[in-house]
Amino acid sequence: MKSVGMKALNRRLSEYVRLAASGEIILVTDHGRVIAEIGPPQITRTPILADAPLAETVRKGWLTPPALLGAGKLPTPQPVAPLQDLLGELDGDRSER
Repeated sequence: MKSVGMKALNRRLSEYVRLAASGEIILVTDHGRVIAEIGPPQITRTPILADAPLAETVRKGWLTPPALLGAGKLPTPQPVAPLQDLLGELDGDRSER
């Protein structure tokens, strides 16, 4: 665990972020008082940024992930109507405009 003052952190931010990414915990101080911590992502944190909002909802308990990923077989999609019927309805809707 390392500690760094605000001024030094501003000057060498990328160095401290690399240390944190490698597992080091950095305590950020201001006038000798710890004000923040920089560290590696938590184990429950998603590595993909696009998944972050979804992972956050799971952490907050708003959403429950499936018990076993991929265990359930997805249902086979069934057509709603034959393609020719759908195209006919589409042509009819377009002609009414």
